[in-house]
Amino acid sequence: MKSLSIRGTLASLSLSMLLSSLGTSIANVGLPTLAEAFSASFQAVQWVVLAYLLSITALIVSVGRLGDLVGRRRLLLVGIAVFTVASILCALAPNLWLLIAARALQGIGAATMMALTMALVSGAVPKEKMGSAMGVLGTMSAMGTSLGPTLGGVLIAQMGWQGIFLLNVPLGVLAMGLAWCCLPVDRRETTASRPGFDRLGTLVLVLTLLAYALAMTLGRGSFGPLNTALLLVAVIGLILFVFVEQTAASPLVNLAMLRNPLLSSGFAMSTLVTTVVMATLVVGPFYLSGALGLSAARVGLVMSAGPLVAALAGMPCGRLVDRWGAQRSSAVGLMAMLTGASILAAVPMSVGVPGYLIALVVLTAGYALFQAANNTAVMADIAPQQRGVVSGLLGLSRNLGLITGASVMGAVFAFGTGSHDILLAQPEAIAQGMRLTFAVTAGLILVALVMGAISKIVSRRLIAPY
Repeated sequence: MKSLSIRGTLASLSLSMLLSSLGTSIANVGLPTLAEAFSASFQAVQWVVLAYLLSITALIVSVGRLGDLVGRRRLLLVGIAVFTVASILCALAPNLWLLIAARALQGIGAATMMALTMALVSGAVPKEKMGSAMGVLGTMSAMGTSLGPTLGGVLIAQMGWQGIFLLNVPLGVLAMGLAWCCLPVDRRETTASRPGFDRLGTLVLVLTLLAYALAMTLGRGSFGPLNTALLLVAVIGLILFVFVEQTAASPLVNLAMLRNPLLSSGFAMSTLVTTVVMATLVVGPFYLSGALGLSAARVGLVMSAGPLVAALAGMPCGRLVDRWGAQRSSAVGLMAMLTGASILAAVPMSVGVPGYLIALVVLTAGYALFQAANNTAVMADIAPQQRGVVSGLLGLSRNLGLITGASVMGAVFAFGTGSHDILLAQPEAIAQGMRLTFAVTAGLILVALVMGAISKIVSRRLIAPY
């Protein structure tokens, strides 16, 4: 009976994870259609994706903490409902700016689902099976990413752009039904025994994260005065947030728990590693089309290998984590990523698509193993009352890596090509840009490996409160 209950819990949470990841990738493929439908510029319709990403980044920690306070199952049901209703509003939007507003609302629902799925899994699954459970969630996240472009293309052809949002409605209803039936009911607590919600800390963190995300995404690769000002606001906001949390009676983030080396290094390594993964998505299309001369259709086919490998490797990697242990599996995953990045930094153009594919497969499989191991290591020994906020911080670390990777790795690639316009760069210049980019990513992975080794040594000597 207990095994059946765990499977039901995993099924409901896996669908929530699938929906939130599908929400990003399926919208990307619809941008050209939306630009035509609303007679808008490509820069304007990019906000359909950006609004969703900004909502998730700004709110994922706060909703995780709120779940710890009011009940994770209860808040997850609210999040799924918000996501589903927002999907309907997206499909009914009469103009682009109302669509963007509905996408921001949809992002709030997605942030709730992302923050609470891992928190609920860590409370429902035995510790010895945690790696397998994290592998399942990783698989569903990768499936959402890989299925999005294909599903989106089919739905746009059959139903118009509205179809990419209406798909979420039956899936959202199913996710809500599964969560209602399968997730354990939240334990009731009296108002007197429940800690207060840190409103000031939440406001400061949301504004800080919004400033950083906008600094990294505005300007399409150019870092101008506005970006610099936003980055300065983010730095000031971070300092202010630390001060607020140190003086708050019931802080949003208990800063003392970051003294735990496994937690702090886990968050930092997650950011570094997702920065590397984003580099493959930013640089890959330019290299395949500009240096190797592939058509758009073939570029899409080659690029789909990454998410496909992640989807196929997720569950086997989770079992390896249960067998080898989280720290050993994390190191093996990082070494595989280092191998893949090193191949991409050295591969000659004459090797062509096979050389790129081999490196991408090795790097992505290593990422799947690292992600399952790191999620397990971070979530395994967390106190029940902190699972939501820690899960939110883990999700935030990944999002920050993706946002930073898109900006910084894009800038490194452009610098490496030595061209003001990448679209006009010669094939050899593009190849040189790719080599520099992945030499930098190899360095980032080495930093992550060192962090993991140091945290392992320090954690044997220190027991930090969290």
